[in-house]
Amino acid sequence: MTNERELKTFSGWLFLGGLLLVAALASWGIVEAARGGRPLEVVGWVLVLALDCTCMAGLTVINPNEARVVTLAGVYKGTIRRAGYWWVNPFTTRRRMSLRIRNFESGRLKVNDRDGNPIEIASVVVWRIVDTFEAAFNVDDYEHFMHVQSEAALRILATWYSYDSHTDDQVSLRHSVGEVSDKLRQEIQDRLATAGIDVIEARISHLAYAPEIAGAMLRRQQASAVIAARQKIVEGAVGMVEMALEEIGRKQFVNLDEERKATMVSNLLVVLCSERGVEPVVNTGSLYQ
Repeated sequence: MTNERELKTFSGWLFLGGLLLVAALASWGIVEAARGGRPLEVVGWVLVLALDCTCMAGLTVINPNEARVVTLAGVYKGTIRRAGYWWVNPFTTRRRMSLRIRNFESGRLKVNDRDGNPIEIASVVVWRIVDTFEAAFNVDDYEHFMHVQSEAALRILATWYSYDSHTDDQVSLRHSVGEVSDKLRQEIQDRLATAGIDVIEARISHLAYAPEIAGAMLRRQQASAVIAARQKIVEGAVGMVEMALEEIGRKQFVNLDEERKATMVSNLLVVLCSERGVEPVVNTGSLYQ
């Protein structure tokens, strides 16, 4: 295994000036040798011009956030990362690689969550190349490799969590966005470590129940929401009734026996927990008649 290393380069502008000068000199020499009837000199100057043109192929432009992976006869020589105009061995092969930050959005995958419910899930992955040698030589096609491994990691992640949480401390795909995103990023990063790719961020971009169970799951969510709301209402109503009895007992402006307290609690709970307006009933007698 080999890690990325920087390739030593030379100023392209300096070499360009020298090569143009040699080309002009060789052209003048060919013309003069041809006029003087010196065929050997013509051949020599032609060889010089051919070598000069060959050296021109070593001029390379490196744009910002771009790199060139340089190999010679199948041997890795190094990577050029510095932006500018450079000259390298003209017989080398230079593969262009972008170092810019890129996005990948997976397709909508249909998988089962931890509870076995079919769901549709998709993700967005923000990534970039950090090791050009690994990206160029450890995998056949680093972009295709990244896409396949990201979708595989997303499928695995979906089976670890439930779509929705049934308790407050349960991690779920819908509620625990931060924790699930961190786990997804780490899972993708572990798979892409050998490809020289750094995963900057990974987040779920689409999450929904599969169409065949979406209606049933929506009704279940609505029922859970109604139950949770009812629990809050009952807790608040009981607290208000308790406070009312304490205030009456503390001020002692009326004495209530246990039966009157029970009737008062019943009436207050009906008023506080009812979804509709309460219609009062006027009692013209007493509680016992």
